Amino acid sequence: MFSGLVQDLGEIDSIDLGPEGARIRVRTGLAGDISLGDSIAVNGCCLTATTVDDAGFTADAMQQTLDLTSIGGLEAGSPVNLELALRAGDRLGGHIVQGHVDGTAEVANREPDGFSLRLRVSLPEALSRYVIPQGSITIEGVSLTVSDCARTWAEVALIPETQERTNLGTLQVGDLVNIECDVVAKYVERMVSPYARGSESHEDR
Repeated sequence: MFSGLVQDLGEIDSIDLGPEGARIRVRTGLAGDISLGDSIAVNGCCLTATTVDDAGFTADAMQQTLDLTSIGGLEAGSPVNLELALRAGDRLGGHIVQGHVDGTAEVANREPDGFSLRLRVSLPEALSRYVIPQGSITIEGVSLTVSDCARTWAEVALIPETQERTNLGTLQVGDLVNIECDVVAKYVERMVSPYARGSESHEDR
């Protein structure tokens, strides 16, 4: 589990794409805190460290991961948001983030607003139903507060600290980003859906 608070802006050293997935090498200053088998959120996608040395780590991404996330579009030199898994007792400064990407979204607009940067992403309806104003959303592994939203998009405001410490400040219109919706909203929907179906059945009669 993660909190969506980026600990380091790492860099892709290499990415080897094959028919069955990808092997990714990441350079990071967090290397000294990573052990073999640790879970690391890379742009919001939970990956497992398969090798570790003083300069970084290697992780494998299976084809399903490449299909559901933007990981396959990375290349050598790409900056990546990194977060190590939470320890028991750590502060939960963001919100509950699993590192299980729900899908990708396209950056639809970026606009300066005072010292902040307003970023709008297009969302499919399958994801937008979990997004509410002032709620939480994870974009590229960063826990953010939704400033505004509609059926087809969500908007967040990035303070200078977020722009400098993550890769969000460099995003351009048309870029694909990883989205993870609030897991609490998904659980609530699942729990109430039988009652909603029962109500619909009753109305049909």
